[in-house]
Amino acid sequence: MSTRARKETDKIPEPTLRRLPWYLSNIKLMKERGEQYVSSTQISKDINIDASQIAKDLSYVNISGRTRVGYSIDALIDVLENFLEFSHPHEAFLFGVGSLGGALLHDSGLSHFGLKIVAAFDINPLLVGTAVNGIPIFHPSLFETKTKEFGNVRIGVLTVPINIAQEMTDKMVDGGIQAVWNFTPFRIRVPENIVVQNTSIYAHLALMFNRLNLTEKE
Repeated sequence: MSTRARKETDKIPEPTLRRLPWYLSNIKLMKERGEQYVSSTQISKDINIDASQIAKDLSYVNISGRTRVGYSIDALIDVLENFLEFSHPHEAFLFGVGSLGGALLHDSGLSHFGLKIVAAFDINPLLVGTAVNGIPIFHPSLFETKTKEFGNVRIGVLTVPINIAQEMTDKMVDGGIQAVWNFTPFRIRVPENIVVQNTSIYAHLALMFNRLNLTEKE
């Protein structure tokens, strides 16, 4: 049997798309241990997701393995990275070099998942004109100029204070940003053609605290 993939992410359920990177990371760990083949059952044992669910998720990207042997780890990594577009760098601007923004600039792991932050913007005079992890920091007033200078940057990472989140989002969209990775707890408003991914660590904290309290009451 062969290993193959199709580019039809618009037909794949969002929960599946969220799980595929978990599988990829786990498979990479197996490769580091010297393993060459893996089955959905083996993946299931490591990440505690039902093997039938894993097999179903992988079926969406049209991956098949050898009977009684499983998937070739090298082929599976290649297929998943290409399908998820992790192997193709997507350049991004970051807006807001505070504690969270600065941490993201230091996170070299993002590049392994296809995201390359090429520049950052902040109003702090102590930061403007400096660089973090080799990434230059500019004043937001230079955004349009830097957009032309850097070329086809379509992604904006938003880590500004909530009181300017919408203002900065509007500026990003007007400047040609087509997708916003929003780390603020503010629900930004964008035109229908703009992609938004909200990642609020505070919302996840609320969920964790709530479940923790429920567990303590049981």
